Amino acid sequence: MDPNILQWLTLIVVFALAVISPGPDFVVSVRNSILYSRRAGVLTAFGFALGTMVHATYTMLGIAALIAQSVLLFSLLKWAGAAYLLYIGYHALRSKGVGQEALDEATKIPVAQVRKMTDFQAFRSGLLTNLLNPKATLFFLAIFSQIIAPGTPDLWKAVYALTCGVMTALWFSIVALVLTHGPLRAMFVRAAKWIDRTCGALLIGLGLKVASTSL
Repeated sequence: MDPNILQWLTLIVVFALAVISPGPDFVVSVRNSILYSRRAGVLTAFGFALGTMVHATYTMLGIAALIAQSVLLFSLLKWAGAAYLLYIGYHALRSKGVGQEALDEATKIPVAQVRKMTDFQAFRSGLLTNLLNPKATLFFLAIFSQIIAPGTPDLWKAVYALTCGVMTALWFSIVALVLTHGPLRAMFVRAAKWIDRTCGALLIGLGLKVASTSL
């Protein structure tokens, strides 16, 4: 199999595990979907997607520059990336889930203060939330340091960035649809803890695999 395709499949698996684990994006998705509308939630998801592609692009450019400067530093970055995957996996493994209390906290603005959210405001809130999340940079450094190689073509780098954006848009659009449907929301809350813990265990496994492989 083409190594670029193999790396792409690896990216899909790892990014899927990370994107469904609740974080700042999830809180904003909850807020906009429940307080405003399903449409606002979906447009927020597209804002997250654009932010994700920005993070992915500058991270890959930085890693490519590092490869050109020093193979040793690149190898050290790969070890640091493996350690960070272990770290986020450990915390996800200890997750207590989202819970109704977390949903209430995310939407605690009094109804009287809620104003109509325009399409642009919804998109912008998603974009800024994602772009201003410092942990996003660390995550993309961790994941792309395992995937990007000295000979990775620019076309595949573009495919990697686009893949992250599409997956982000799809997942948070699903979240918006689920959270605006009462029975589905209740099911999601009950399952969230186990989703997070399963993702945590898989991320730890990936981190250990990377750490035990020659970099």
